[in-house]
Amino acid sequence: MKYNNLFKLLISIIICELAGVVGSVFTMPEIGSWYKSLNKPSFNPPNWIFGPAWTIIFVLMGISLYLVWQAKGKKKKAIVIFAVQLLLNIFWSALFFGFHSPFFALIEIIFLWLAILWTIVKFYKISKTASYLLFPYILWVSFAAFLNLFIWVLN
Repeated sequence: MKYNNLFKLLISIIICELAGVVGSVFTMPEIGSWYKSLNKPSFNPPNWIFGPAWTIIFVLMGISLYLVWQAKGKKKKAIVIFAVQLLLNIFWSALFFGFHSPFFALIEIIFLWLAILWTIVKFYKISKTASYLLFPYILWVSFAAFLNLFIWVLN
């Protein structure tokens, strides 16, 4: 792999992982207090699963971004849409954990899900592999939306 490509790959992964770090600024302080106090459905996973799951998903997202970034042709719009969904990802953490608002987080996660789907569609036109790498992400966010809904209803 050329150094330029390796640099792009690393930057792509770091950008996505940094989104996770920013989101965790809102999340981590609330896990042992506010989040712990919420009524949660029986299918709520243990807290320890979220960190590794998101780390892997952000790596896959980074690889996906890299594949589009290094591809030839028109890719600017696809990368902008990717950036939008990444910001929406952070915003969900701020709404749910930072503002303690499962309702507004639920509304927002619908927009996040649609932005991920739009990203997948745009990436597919550039790199099928890049779009496939986002499937675990949209599946995890689908589960998160379902979980978010139940937490809102139960509380």
